[in-house]
Amino acid sequence: MSELPKLKAYLFDLDGTVYLGEAIIPGVPEGIARLKARGAKVMYITNKPLSEPEEYAEKLTRLGIPATPEEIITSSMVLAQYMAQETPGAKVLCVGEAVMRAQLAAVGMEFVERWEEAEVLALSWDRHFDYERLNASLQALLRGVKFFATNPDVLCPVDEGEVVPDCGALIAAIAACSGRMPDYIAGKPGPMLPLGALERLGVAPEDAAMVGDRLETDIACGNLAGMTTIAVLTGVATEETIAEAEGEEKPDWVLGSVAELG
Repeated sequence: MSELPKLKAYLFDLDGTVYLGEAIIPGVPEGIARLKARGAKVMYITNKPLSEPEEYAEKLTRLGIPATPEEIITSSMVLAQYMAQETPGAKVLCVGEAVMRAQLAAVGMEFVERWEEAEVLALSWDRHFDYERLNASLQALLRGVKFFATNPDVLCPVDEGEVVPDCGALIAAIAACSGRMPDYIAGKPGPMLPLGALERLGVAPEDAAMVGDRLETDIACGNLAGMTTIAVLTGVATEETIAEAEGEEKPDWVLGSVAELG
């Protein structure tokens, strides 16, 4: 196959794929506009659980890509949907920030502050994580509660190449003392984030592409979901790491940028 297939839908990672911090990647708005002009559906998916879809849509629009909240899906949204199906109305010890709590509350979860009362430990990126939260999580898990998390990222890149601890670092701390890993992780590289987006679009995985800059998350989740995968070189992935990639981390296609799409 000498050129990219024209697919019905494209899912985009955000940071490193569409923008870098507060700067749009050159040519990306035009590339996405071309896809939409020929009738392709577009959604943006992210592991980052700290913002509401409205905030992401506002940022994209401000950077030159008109977007609506309905075009955004996050790991905390997928976790809320999963818990609504698997543990409806559960008593939840929530280690996470306001957005996570709001999304769980919206699907009927009941929050408890005492670990003795918990039925589920729901973990997300929490910038106020401390010893008290660590101990509460440990005690709840020792009692055998279910353990769910939003995303496995250990680090999150921030402006100017710096990184900060993400949800995966908290998973590691809790696992170190409890001996338990989450029973379910909503975000990439698992396939539930792209599959949730495609369900919303009404498009089958074989008719869609996952576009991202991280092989171990973006490309892996797309391959696991049965999608065409496209790696871009505007973020983490390089030609060298792509050449060495194997299995679920190997993309079907490599582009310099989203600007080359459409």
